[in-house]
Amino acid sequence: MQKLRQLVINPGSTSTKIAVFDNEELIFEKTLRHQTEELLPFEKISDQYEFRMNIILDALKENNIELSSLSAIVGRGGLLKPIEGGTYSINEKMLEDLKIGFQGEHASNLGGMIAHSISQKLNIPSFIVDPVVVDEMEDIARISGHPSFERLSIFHALNQKAVARRCAKELGKEYNELNFIVAHLGGGISVGAHKMGRVVDVNNALDGDGPFSPERSGGLPIGAVVKACFSGKYTKEQLGKMIKGNGGLSAYLDTNNCMQVENMAKSGDKKAKLVYDAMAYQVAKSIGECAVVLDGKVDGIVITGGIAYDKDFVKFISDKVGFIAKVFAYPGEDELLALTQGGLRVLRGEEKAKVYE
Repeated sequence: MQKLRQLVINPGSTSTKIAVFDNEELIFEKTLRHQTEELLPFEKISDQYEFRMNIILDALKENNIELSSLSAIVGRGGLLKPIEGGTYSINEKMLEDLKIGFQGEHASNLGGMIAHSISQKLNIPSFIVDPVVVDEMEDIARISGHPSFERLSIFHALNQKAVARRCAKELGKEYNELNFIVAHLGGGISVGAHKMGRVVDVNNALDGDGPFSPERSGGLPIGAVVKACFSGKYTKEQLGKMIKGNGGLSAYLDTNNCMQVENMAKSGDKKAKLVYDAMAYQVAKSIGECAVVLDGKVDGIVITGGIAYDKDFVKFISDKVGFIAKVFAYPGEDELLALTQGGLRVLRGEEKAKVYE
């Protein structure tokens, strides 16, 4: 098999994760930390791209990774306009939307910018894969109950699709031949209905939809939220934090650390057990909703993300939903490998790179 070497770039708010893969074999990985004072001079996140790119290039040089050995570069997709899933070639329109932050400023926007800049000098392709703005929802799923509020598709698309492909492979079929329900359990929780390779319904895992999570409130009773908004007790910023950042486990138990909550529950803390079980209960309910979306034709239920390391948590969900389909657990989220696999599918001719318009 031809050796295809790719550099993968995944920027976070205060770090940049990079890796080099020969096909799917990891040969180099490093997390580059950025001190707050180093980032202070940059007015916008997009202004950081050259600073971060130079640090990446220095790290590759220090570790004897020859740029000339690369076949392609893959960056984490950012807050672009809604697009269908897949691997996209980075073009000028995409760079423009990443730079302005089409749906907001986020460090992930830098992934495509840096990947393109390095690739241009090497005359090799650059890609992004399954960004959080992947939107394949059917029209019926967008209806919320009032025309002023449309349901949005913002979720862990990269990991959800990667583990669904992995499960399909284990079942001896292609991702686009099967129906899956995928639950990503992390700081945010997303549960998606995957119908023949498309996520036709999914909760907005960012702010105010679906199960609550370690730090997000999920779907709250809307009448009570409206009253809180006009109670005079909270600012807009405080309410925003209640929904995203200080919601979920954090609000109930003053911690967003699932391992700590698990230990509290096992040590006899009844409140911790009730809240932790309630989070699993809500995930199971969302899986049931997705089963309805798929007309009960479900080839597998896939549980992934960091919380999936907790076997008791997974068992709670499995006991509730096992009657729907077999449950597969893939703990963690290997985003760097998922990005690599997206690039490989194009380089090997298994898929055609999509064009961002």
